[in-house]
Amino acid sequence: MNINDLNSLDLNEIGEWPLPAKLAVVLVVVALVLGGVYWFVTRDQLVVLKTEENTEVRLKSEFEAKQAKVVNLDKYEQQIEEMKQSFGAMLRQLPNKTEVAGLLVDVSQTGLGAGLEFELFQPQSEISREFYAELPIRIEVTGDYHEFGDFVSGLAALPRIVTLHDVEIAPKGKGLAMRATAKTYRYLDEGGK
Repeated sequence: MNINDLNSLDLNEIGEWPLPAKLAVVLVVVALVLGGVYWFVTRDQLVVLKTEENTEVRLKSEFEAKQAKVVNLDKYEQQIEEMKQSFGAMLRQLPNKTEVAGLLVDVSQTGLGAGLEFELFQPQSEISREFYAELPIRIEVTGDYHEFGDFVSGLAALPRIVTLHDVEIAPKGKGLAMRATAKTYRYLDEGGK
């Protein structure tokens, strides 16, 4: 079949065309139909499919993360219970307002019991924090090295939290002088008092 044969083909007599020409027409029609189906139907569905695949990956990740949490839920609940108990124990170490005066006496008695001589014991204004308040106490004491050690150990042994800050130790006479800020803390109730 040559070009002259192609020019002589009549569309009205397509049934009488040679086999290669019929196959070529069928291939062109099939290609056009497939192209049309892709262009008008499949192309949009592929975009939707890609979006859904991305959603599937995201949801699968979320599911795995949630499943890992659920698997460990009992452990998390146990940890929360332990933290509540621990937090309660810590809160019990913070005096309430009525116990602060007794704690101040305990701090001064600890110093006197260690053999220190108080030159200054001055509670400062209370400083409110998020759920607790700090009560700083400026202290100046004199004594020797071992008495300071006994005092600090005694403070650490108190049933309430007392910390020392801004500690300065300097020679004074035959002994030493210590300036520090002792801070004790109290729990603020839900009213912030």
